[in-house]
Amino acid sequence: MGKKKTTKKFAVMKRMIGLNDIRIKEKDRSKPQKKIKIDPSKLKEREVPKYPSCLFFQYNTQLGPPYHILVDTNFINFSIKSKLDMVQSMMDCLYAKCIPCITDCVMAEIEKLGMKFRVALRIAKDPRFERLPCTHKGTYADDCLVQRVTQHKCYIVATVDRDLKRRIRKIPGVPVMYISNYRYSIERMPDDYGAPRV
Repeated sequence: MGKKKTTKKFAVMKRMIGLNDIRIKEKDRSKPQKKIKIDPSKLKEREVPKYPSCLFFQYNTQLGPPYHILVDTNFINFSIKSKLDMVQSMMDCLYAKCIPCITDCVMAEIEKLGMKFRVALRIAKDPRFERLPCTHKGTYADDCLVQRVTQHKCYIVATVDRDLKRRIRKIPGVPVMYISNYRYSIERMPDDYGAPRV
């Protein structure tokens, strides 16, 4: 005698008792959910993010000479590689007086880099640079710069870092300074301020 051929049954499930079955006791049954009727005449409340009063659409009224420029670590390093004097190149870019600002987090980041970046540290300690104290915990410079720019819209951010640029572009009214073709360029700057066309 040969083997009996049987076909496998696919997707066989155990039968479950429904919640409204007669065999379930009254106390164990699920209670019917009542639908909440929405009153059409009631005012709808929604949370809208507050935008600072200095912004007129994308136009930032707080920007104006002398410009305060927040400098990132890699911006200093790339300026050294491109052999650019930072303050002079910033003034050539914006046609106005520029005050480079450096936060404690950026200074700590440069100090951590060690002896290889001692020239960058010497430039960062230049008396023409304005030093901004940080009150938050940690020394992650990118978060520090984004937080400062979000609170106060009076800064231009100088960076070469793509991720930081991407984060700052999401904040309205904050221009970004970067290095291209061995000179400084700026984006998202109002034309009235004499920003060069790239």
